[in-house]
Amino acid sequence: MTRRAFAAFFLLVTLVASCGTLAGSPPPDRAQQGDAASRATPCRGNGDDFPGDVKLARCLTEWFWADRFRQSGETYRPITRFVAYEGNGGPDCGGQPAVPENAFYCPYGHFVAYDAAWLKAMYDQMGDGAVYVVIPHELGHAVQAQLVDDFRYNVERELQADCYAGAALSGLIQARALQAEQGDEEELLVNLEAAGDPTDAWWAPDAHGTPEKRQGYFAQGYNEGVGAC
Repeated sequence: MTRRAFAAFFLLVTLVASCGTLAGSPPPDRAQQGDAASRATPCRGNGDDFPGDVKLARCLTEWFWADRFRQSGETYRPITRFVAYEGNGGPDCGGQPAVPENAFYCPYGHFVAYDAAWLKAMYDQMGDGAVYVVIPHELGHAVQAQLVDDFRYNVERELQADCYAGAALSGLIQARALQAEQGDEEELLVNLEAAGDPTDAWWAPDAHGTPEKRQGYFAQGYNEGVGAC
């Protein structure tokens, strides 16, 4: 996947879920109209390998949110660190140790960390779309930390982050920072389905949502924009 060939994970996939579908082309977002499509991003590289895709996904997603905050008269606060780790070697978050096979946003220090070996394995096995789901999701939590965060259940927080991830990706396509091409439709389905909880125990403190709900919220953000999240 290259920066100008952002696989058809997002433009050409039809994703049927309990909450909706991911349409063939995101509708225009009023907040992305005007000069947004003609502005160059500060992000460099083509994202043609795992390190490049990781770097690009982080840079473009933060650029998207900085632009959205600016349009709202606010200032986006970039994360302070973007930490790759392996196994049990990750950074603590508020006294809680990092765990293997995970990615997380930490409000104590305002940073994102990810198990690089785990994410690389998904990248190799299920396609490079994994990077463009996981990283925008975690950065969605960084956005939540800068807004009102009054969720009663963890699953609400996680599903909104999925929605934010979909909105950011469609916004980047509209801004011509990413461009989709045909192919690899099933890879996105695999990545999103693999991220879902096996049961709908929505009250659990670590609940993220079933595959169908996660797909539906991602599709909602992708199809309708940030305002729908």
